[in-house]
Amino acid sequence: MHDIEPHFGWREKYRAEADEYSPFYGREYSEFGYTNKVYNYLLHPQWDEFGAETLYLKQLFTDYDERYVIIEMIGEWNDAVHNDAMHLKREFIDQLIGNGIRHFIIIMEGVLNFHGEDTDYYEEWLEDISDDGGWVALLNCHNHVMDELTQTRLDSYLAFGEQLNGLTWRPQKPERIYEALEGLLETGTRRIY
Repeated sequence: MHDIEPHFGWREKYRAEADEYSPFYGREYSEFGYTNKVYNYLLHPQWDEFGAETLYLKQLFTDYDERYVIIEMIGEWNDAVHNDAMHLKREFIDQLIGNGIRHFIIIMEGVLNFHGEDTDYYEEWLEDISDDGGWVALLNCHNHVMDELTQTRLDSYLAFGEQLNGLTWRPQKPERIYEALEGLLETGTRRIY
């Protein structure tokens, strides 16, 4: 896992460490110091920790005018044991919502497992953004992750499924990804608000 870097194709357009509104503003990265890990597997140092023990992210792109963020995740999302939803909401999402973000695009290819528990933080997240037509879309989930998300009843709060899987997002411009998802979600294909 130490060779898996977050997507870097948009770094000339956006860097979270240079964004004064980002929770990662001012963060410095090492190319050689591997400290974060998922279980016994070291992660590339470009991934950001936010308080979860086995889940990391990278804020790839944020547009405050259009009010969306694109996030890439890696690791195990474990609400049952580590309450990752709480850490994600309190340490990362709340600050973005406070700065006007209402649309969350989360790349899930690197999330190897999901263990659900309560839906409280997801319900709160949707309540915080739904008055402004906000949504949370999970792209390219593994099938077993989608099964667990559904069993935890998170399909009431998050948009995910076959229509959001298999998307080739890396060569696209971030604004194109947002426009495509906005059109898809607002036409009712996977309406969550």
